[in-house]
Amino acid sequence: MIYKSYLLEKNFNTINESLILFYGENLGLKDDFKNIIKLNSKNSQFINFLQDDVIKNEELFFNEIYNFSLFEKKKTFIINNVNDKILPILKKLKLKENDHKIFLFSEILDKKSTVRNYFEKSKNLGVVPCYADNEITLKKIIIEKLKGFSGLSNQILNIIINNCGLDRAKLNNEINKIVTFFNEKKIDQDKLEILLNTRVNDSFDILKDQALIGNKSRTNSLISDTILEPEKNIFYLNLINQRLMKLLEIFKINENGNLEDAINKVKPPIFWKDKPVVNLQAKKWSNSKIKEMLNKTYNLELKIKSNYSINQQILIRKLLVDICNLANAS
Repeated sequence: MIYKSYLLEKNFNTINESLILFYGENLGLKDDFKNIIKLNSKNSQFINFLQDDVIKNEELFFNEIYNFSLFEKKKTFIINNVNDKILPILKKLKLKENDHKIFLFSEILDKKSTVRNYFEKSKNLGVVPCYADNEITLKKIIIEKLKGFSGLSNQILNIIINNCGLDRAKLNNEINKIVTFFNEKKIDQDKLEILLNTRVNDSFDILKDQALIGNKSRTNSLISDTILEPEKNIFYLNLINQRLMKLLEIFKINENGNLEDAINKVKPPIFWKDKPVVNLQAKKWSNSKIKEMLNKTYNLELKIKSNYSINQQILIRKLLVDICNLANAS
């Protein structure tokens, strides 16, 4: 059965299956689901696996699942970094009703993915697509988590969302900062901007925009001057991806050839101060060029997440140069 993620957030207990797959680009949403699973598994033995560990030691995995006595707690399993390689093992599983729960978590799985198709077509398995958030869903999260705080104006909501770049994982981190810092539950905008370090993010936004416009001299200068914080590399990639996806939406709307009109119609709306920059970017890019760059950012994100020893900042800077060059390519 395919579940809607927003419905599961409201009532996770609607899941009846013993084997459930969560997949998609929304890392923050998947982390939220993992926290819900842990809270719901207080009376269970909780066991974490990586897919590679399961594949390397299949016998140990099956022993953990099938070794059960009347005096043991039920078990809840989470298997991370799942892809199509695990499917042969999953097909061997024989789980009974009221047996252990196994939750699988994966990155993006395209429509050709065998493990995704296996779950979507099965009547006895659960699958939960975790798509990217938008401004509306993130505003609801902020309002809910900062309930009881004074000073939560639309301007402050926008500051928080702009700083997070529609990244729920980043948003959850920033909300934790806000709750800890403003312990008297009164939010001050000036202190908030210092807390969230929006100046550094503004610098990267300028760099990203100039690269997407294809301004080589400005991009080269900003690459040298802009401070890239190592812990924000995935956040930077998300900012780039969001702008590329926004351009794709504009191209889809732009059927009559009026680019400015398409920019005004796109939802959620583009901030007025960003519209001239977006207009210049749209003139430099095409659907094919955007898809090529989205593939590069996706591969770079996988590389960063799987290899912590590489110099991530050099790779981000190289990516920005590649963006600038592709913007100018015919």
